[in-house]
Amino acid sequence: MSRTSDLSRRMACLLSSHQALHDPEREPRNRLRWLPELRQWQARRLEASFDRFLRDPRRRPAAQFFLSDVYNDRDFSRRDADIARVLPMMQKLLPGPLLATVADAIELGLLTQAFDLRMSERLHALAPRRRKLDGALYAQAYRACGLPRLREHQIGLIENVGLGLGKAVRMPGILTLLKLSRGPAKAAGLAELQGFLERGFAAFAQLGDVREFIAEIGSDERDIAQRLFDSDPDPFPGLE
Repeated sequence: MSRTSDLSRRMACLLSSHQALHDPEREPRNRLRWLPELRQWQARRLEASFDRFLRDPRRRPAAQFFLSDVYNDRDFSRRDADIARVLPMMQKLLPGPLLATVADAIELGLLTQAFDLRMSERLHALAPRRRKLDGALYAQAYRACGLPRLREHQIGLIENVGLGLGKAVRMPGILTLLKLSRGPAKAAGLAELQGFLERGFAAFAQLGDVREFIAEIGSDERDIAQRLFDSDPDPFPGLE
């Protein structure tokens, strides 16, 4: 089977799973009251972890892109619905490496949603009467969820998305292609997908050393995961 066919099958499978996992009718845990609180808390945690990037003018755009478009509490269902609608066209127009990066972004969103649902379920069992999340309760639920290999895979996907966008920025003609597709994408109702790609390219074009930036993010996230699994009494220094 060709690499293009493999990518096509992967994208279709990811989009189908993503849709099912976000559907409250098929996945009732989407209605758990802990889910919004968990997502908001994780967004604050990630922003605190990115503080040094956000204070660096060169790295700030890429850090903000991660916070808004890659690994945060934003609902990516519209973007991924856009992708599902234009998947055949995308495979003809966009280069394989960029499509693979989009697939990694979808898989990251899928895995993050799966973990959030699992965490929300654990929080409901651990603290059915509480309303607010803190570091200690988060760490307890995190360990109860387990699955360290999948947590490592999640971090690997974060790295893949960043590195993939960094490589795509240097591909000849990609920026021109994005500019030319802006009008048609808007007319076709694909603004979310177009915006994701344009924001990513704009952010990473300013970054400079992409590998160093992504390596720091990966190292930070692995350190936090290790502290959580090791029951460190202060897994999020400076957060609370």
